[in-house]
Amino acid sequence: MKEKLVVIGNGMSGLRTIEDLLEINKDKYDITIYGEEPHVNYNRIMLSYILSTEKTFEDTIINHLLWYEQNNITLHKGDKIVSIDKTNKTIKSESGKIESYDKLLIATGSTAFIPKTKGSDLENVIAFRTKADVDAIISTIRKDKTAVVVGGGLLGLEAAYGIAKHGIKTILVHRSGSILSQQLDSTGGKLLQRNLEKYGIEFKLNTTIKEISGDGIVEKVEFTDGVCVESNLVVFATGIIPNTKLALDASLNCNKGILVDDFLKTSDDSIFAIGECVEHDGNTYGLVSPLYEQAKVLAKVLANKKTDGYEGSTLSTRLKISGVDLFSAGDYLGDVTTEDLILLDERAGIYKKLVIYENKIIGIVLYGDTNDASWYLKLLKEHTDISDLRTKILFGKSALSGDSGDSGHGGNDINSMSDDEEVCGCNGVCKGDIVKAIKEKDLKSLSDVKSCTKAGASCGSCLGLVEQILINTLGDEYKASEEGICSCTILGHKDIKKTIDDGEFETVYNVFKSLDWKTADGCSKCRPAINYYLLVKYNDDKYKNDRRSALVNDRIFANIQKDGTYSVIPRIWGGLTSPQELKDIADIAVKYDVPTVKFTGGQRLDMLGVKKEQLEPMWKDLNDCGFVSGQAYAKGLRTVKTCVGNVWCRFGTQDSMNMGVIIEKLTWGSWTPHKFKIAVSGCPRNCAEATIKDLGIIGVDSGWEISIAGNGGIKVRVTDFLCKVETDEQLLTYVKAFMQFYREDAYYLERTAHWVERTGLQYVKDVMLDKQKVSYYANKFEISQKSAQVDPWAKAIEEGFTKEFNPIVINPEDSFSFEAKEI
Repeated sequence: MKEKLVVIGNGMSGLRTIEDLLEINKDKYDITIYGEEPHVNYNRIMLSYILSTEKTFEDTIINHLLWYEQNNITLHKGDKIVSIDKTNKTIKSESGKIESYDKLLIATGSTAFIPKTKGSDLENVIAFRTKADVDAIISTIRKDKTAVVVGGGLLGLEAAYGIAKHGIKTILVHRSGSILSQQLDSTGGKLLQRNLEKYGIEFKLNTTIKEISGDGIVEKVEFTDGVCVESNLVVFATGIIPNTKLALDASLNCNKGILVDDFLKTSDDSIFAIGECVEHDGNTYGLVSPLYEQAKVLAKVLANKKTDGYEGSTLSTRLKISGVDLFSAGDYLGDVTTEDLILLDERAGIYKKLVIYENKIIGIVLYGDTNDASWYLKLLKEHTDISDLRTKILFGKSALSGDSGDSGHGGNDINSMSDDEEVCGCNGVCKGDIVKAIKEKDLKSLSDVKSCTKAGASCGSCLGLVEQILINTLGDEYKASEEGICSCTILGHKDIKKTIDDGEFETVYNVFKSLDWKTADGCSKCRPAINYYLLVKYNDDKYKNDRRSALVNDRIFANIQKDGTYSVIPRIWGGLTSPQELKDIADIAVKYDVPTVKFTGGQRLDMLGVKKEQLEPMWKDLNDCGFVSGQAYAKGLRTVKTCVGNVWCRFGTQDSMNMGVIIEKLTWGSWTPHKFKIAVSGCPRNCAEATIKDLGIIGVDSGWEISIAGNGGIKVRVTDFLCKVETDEQLLTYVKAFMQFYREDAYYLERTAHWVERTGLQYVKDVMLDKQKVSYYANKFEISQKSAQVDPWAKAIEEGFTKEFNPIVINPEDSFSFEAKEI
């Protein structure tokens, strides 16, 4: 008969223990799990991605319900355990369930620490610890209010970044003089602060909150430096406290955390504990790697397998904040007895620091380039003498190729990695775990490895290394292949595009049938992609755009906001308008009582807070005034940003305003794989910011310089220079050709920056610097635009599509009575 194992806590450390246990022996226990939250196990590290809307909650799930079912695990979600009876070996839940156990695992994690500040008990004072916290923050933030985040550690920075990504003015308060001081030294902290300031985050260092005030809810925040701000939200990210209440109530030995021995056993022989709630050898841990190291040991203990026990962890941190990779380990601050080896390139955003004591690495800080993090950590752990490596070590392992020396230097990077070197910090996966899974489970693709080991399945920064391990392990058996675009198919974009290009299809369903889709109707990931590929092949006149296959904003022709209202942005050609147009927009905004009118970064006016039933009449009024949709929602041309050029500016060399208008009127309405932004600057001073656009054009004395594949988003990318042209006619030809080549060649939802990085700049240049190919693609673009340049607002009204926007109202006099009558 199986033993009964009960787990209190449905989080990452407890579930990792169960995963490792099932790998060793899946038949030893009857497993029951109680979770306080109403969710399956998800990755808390990725909460910031949900807050910034870069990922959905679904993307963060580690163990879906199917996993529990397949492993015969009983899960009780949203049912908190309130007591442990050691004598009778039972636990009691909040719902009243009594559960017996043979072995009990406490994995209750930690709780957020909110200091006793005056006003900290007001509504909208929120921690940043759970999905519920993220949901509360998103529902509270307002564009007209300032959000205050307290704490400059990892959680505080992620919270501030996530909030700022919504366009909210955000102030981060930190009592220290440097942010992320537990992971970075002051230089690294300043570099990161400078990067985060680009997102509009204001930093108040050496400061904290004096008082939060308001009538039952946050209204104002006063800082210790005397400054006051109006605010409706305060997020505390000021540390965590091990959750020991259950253990204390059950008279288990506790100090800072629940005391455990090297085998993660508490003071009761039948009760074990793991994760942020425990204290081992005087230490508590809040990072993922130590918790997963504990899980490996505990899984062996529970399976009655021999183990040396848990000896504590060498703390190292691998992070990704606002697109910047960070890594730190050991004593990265040093003291008077140590020396520092430093590489700093502020312009490139790279900083490396190795702290040396007696010719051995004792501390590491990496900012921007973390490719050699595992190698440096190996040298630190093995106390390797680096005397012979000092002149090259900061340039990474590749700089040592061919050198002689200790193990781990030079040679093949993957082969020189030990099995216990960590590859994926988010999920605590080492090289040996990946190699073992590849060999034992016959894994052949990157997708297989991600699904099986979870390496690379979270932030994705380690995917390159994971693929190298896959290639190195499989050798000639490895065949590079794309991942399926969704769970409906094993095919990637490349194969799907080729099938569509080579065949004839009338609908998305024809494609699904031809390619043996697993689901007849596809899903929200594949339907928009297939619909786009058909649109590009046949153009709007030969293929009827399937609105049901479009994303919500593309279906409604407006951007939905968090409160369910919409934003309406009319097209303003090249950012150039007139007093009459401004008056028309103002009159319409007044007529429909628009709560917010804002100038956008693309030089247009955004009317926010428009109700769905107002869209049709507002569009008609805008059409009557000569406006068309600005398509701010579309996977297509968004804006053509301009500066005033030589018409007004004394530095201008070309008429950028007029050229911007011409280009926008030439390209509007076009479908592209992702949003597409153009800018035209009248001189190299580049006031229109052309060098961070998908297509950037800069006027020079002798004509125009064209650059491509810029991005001003999460990870800023400066454009690559393409070519220089002398005449306006040549410029317009290149604009048409580049857009059409991108339309046909890139994958759906692939920005130009990612497309060029995937295919290589030379690949694009080989086409765009070939006059015959330029002419070919320019002509195809002209043909596609003949049917594309139809205002979607006017067309939707004409076709009656907007009738679905009207609310359903039933006259009570016409409705049936269902009044209950006595018989």
